Amino acid sequence: MFTNIEQCVEFLTSLRKGSSTSIPLEVVNSLLQEFGDPQHTFKTIHLAGSNGKGSTLNALKEILKHSQVEKVGCFVSPHLERINERITISDKQITDEQFLLYVNKVFAAIDEKDGVYPSFFEIMTIVAFLYFADEKVDVALIETGIGGKLDSTNVIDPIISIITTISLEHTAILGDTYDKIAYQKGGIIKENRPVVTTVENKDALEVLRKIAEEKHAPIAIFQEDFMATKVAQKEYMQVFNYSKGDYVIKDVELLMAGPHQINNASLAITTALLLKDAGYFDITEEAIRKALKEAKWAGRFEEYDHLIVIDGAHNPEGTEALITTLKAKYPTREYDFIYAALQDKDHLKSIKMMAEVASSMTFTQITMPNAAPAEELAALSQHHHTYFNADWERVVKRAIEKKEDEHVLVITGSLYFISEVRAFLSNKVKQ
Repeated sequence: MFTNIEQCVEFLTSLRKGSSTSIPLEVVNSLLQEFGDPQHTFKTIHLAGSNGKGSTLNALKEILKHSQVEKVGCFVSPHLERINERITISDKQITDEQFLLYVNKVFAAIDEKDGVYPSFFEIMTIVAFLYFADEKVDVALIETGIGGKLDSTNVIDPIISIITTISLEHTAILGDTYDKIAYQKGGIIKENRPVVTTVENKDALEVLRKIAEEKHAPIAIFQEDFMATKVAQKEYMQVFNYSKGDYVIKDVELLMAGPHQINNASLAITTALLLKDAGYFDITEEAIRKALKEAKWAGRFEEYDHLIVIDGAHNPEGTEALITTLKAKYPTREYDFIYAALQDKDHLKSIKMMAEVASSMTFTQITMPNAAPAEELAALSQHHHTYFNADWERVVKRAIEKKEDEHVLVITGSLYFISEVRAFLSNKVKQ
């Protein structure tokens, strides 16, 4: 039994796959059955995709909140500062006391069953479902961890499934082609349940269409069934038009920066309209407008004073979106990049894209077992101003001190790196 949150979190994060040979879906399903399948006692919306899950989820949450939906549960990953961020209801994080209560319940069930601990993410999934069930949420927005078909979260029967984008990531687990990865992500599509997607890759989209057809699931595809076009870029806001059939909203103001965020906002609007059409919630145009004007997502093109940008662009697709956003917001400035990442990504492609627009590139690393070494990352760069240092804090501090006034300092890579940098920058602001 854990009585201390720090001790509990330390143990949880130490967990690996465990000695069990069962797939995550089976592990979670088996344990949830011990608790009477709480995941089936509330409405859920399931989100999968390589990029954009968090931003889409957050935009949808804000729309629901502005539509007077009282209890909106959210299960997201990773967290940036506290583990409690992963499990929230209407923007309120699960308390330390509640978290300990549910973790201890899960551990007791594990001990009674076979004593084999599942992974960190699997335990977090069960804790979230138990909490949402007890709190009787009106709806819960659930992000997958990796993939979809075999993901721990894929024990739910969502009223709508959302698939954001598909890129070549986690290829050792999900497959090395777009169609293979799409097959895994498409595993969240359920029988007769609508699915909404902004996937653009033709091979991936074809797989999703086929799965949807087999499941008799109505599928709404971006730029076919719903549209969005950018109208203007203001200093602190971008403006776009949205349409789905005869439904049109013009001049929607979006706080989140970058063309890709228009796609994510469109996913959220489309999902909200489907919820309204199905009679679940009363969604108004006013609620949509207010929500998107206010919605923001930590660690995604987050701007600090003195032209400092941090962004969890953890794969080539994310890097491309980051660069596009930089060019849109700061078209005449120089960009100095600091990059740190984990080993399971296509770094070469991301680094090449950054090098094409960078004034300088510095590589560093975080203290995680699977962190990509700074020196190895630097070796992938052909940029004439390439530097590396394994001490990320020293790198960031020095970059801020030496920063040229007209340059944008772009700190990017793994969201775990962004988590560390956010805490560092917040402390500097307080000092």
